[in-house]
Amino acid sequence: METHDALTDVRGLRVGHAQRAGDGWLTGTTVVLAPEGGAVTAVDVRGGGPGTRETDALDPRNLVERIHAVTLTGGSAFGLDAASGVMSWLEEHGRGVQVGPDPAQVVPVVPAAVLFDLGRGGQWSARPGPDLGREAAEAAFRTEAGAPVPQGCTGAGTGAVVGGLKGGVGSASTVLASGTTVGVLAVVNAAGSALDPVTGALYGELFGGRPQAPEEDTHAEAMRRLTEAREETARRTAGPLRPPLNTTLAVVATDAGLTRPQAQKLAGAAHDGLARAVRPVHLMHDGDTIFAMATEERALGDGELNDLLAAGADVLTRAVVNAVLAAESVDTPGGIFPSYGDLYGARRQD
Repeated sequence: METHDALTDVRGLRVGHAQRAGDGWLTGTTVVLAPEGGAVTAVDVRGGGPGTRETDALDPRNLVERIHAVTLTGGSAFGLDAASGVMSWLEEHGRGVQVGPDPAQVVPVVPAAVLFDLGRGGQWSARPGPDLGREAAEAAFRTEAGAPVPQGCTGAGTGAVVGGLKGGVGSASTVLASGTTVGVLAVVNAAGSALDPVTGALYGELFGGRPQAPEEDTHAEAMRRLTEAREETARRTAGPLRPPLNTTLAVVATDAGLTRPQAQKLAGAAHDGLARAVRPVHLMHDGDTIFAMATEERALGDGELNDLLAAGADVLTRAVVNAVLAAESVDTPGGIFPSYGDLYGARRQD
């Protein structure tokens, strides 16, 4: 199967986006659709201001073994309504925990997490609801197996911002020596920065051995423009309803068979990759949340878990870089959010 350096390289997973931009809107929803039988899933929340739904169901001590979709969405706590649309779509397609004698009597399990993007399009009440959740689920279902994942200002990344830069959706994957695939999808929306303020290099690239620091003059001009954008955004949004709330969300997945405790360990290890690519992270005004999914297509080899944990962190670092490089500048009544590419010159995602 052709690979695309994306979460969907983990066979059986599909990704769908839905978004609204313009007329006061700048937000969206992303759905990771599990295979029909569901996927073993866990979560690790490290931000101080998370907004989540159904994460208690993922506790290894609890009943649910597999979930049917993960919803990542804008809209802060209001955006949790998007998961209702995903549940409705799954129910109509007979996907869920069967709770009655009729095959249609199912309860889909759809963990969700939100990021803060309220007002970034100019309208405070413009936020995802069940309609966007359903649209994203349908978009995921329509994709072909192993399809590329659209990145940048799409889905839950539509209104994402990282340290004043435009954030967005990024994805990446790798294949271990054993043949096991590890993939990540990240929605980068952080109070911290993805770039080194001294050099302009992306933090995440420092760990890949290929730092691409801009020329000093280019960096100085970029920082001047970024400062102006921040000042103009502050002017446009002056008032008591603009707290510095953010949150980066991610799904790390593998085709290996993991127990729920092992999946939870994978989610926790992946946070290391986020900490390499964004500084600082896990603040009180972030709600950083990472889900780990295992489709169980392959047996986990002896001693392979450590390799898989390390890969999850590494791939998440790359996914953050890809998100920042794929983002495009946005200018709305809610603020000016320049992209890294516009400030430093567009270049290819590696």
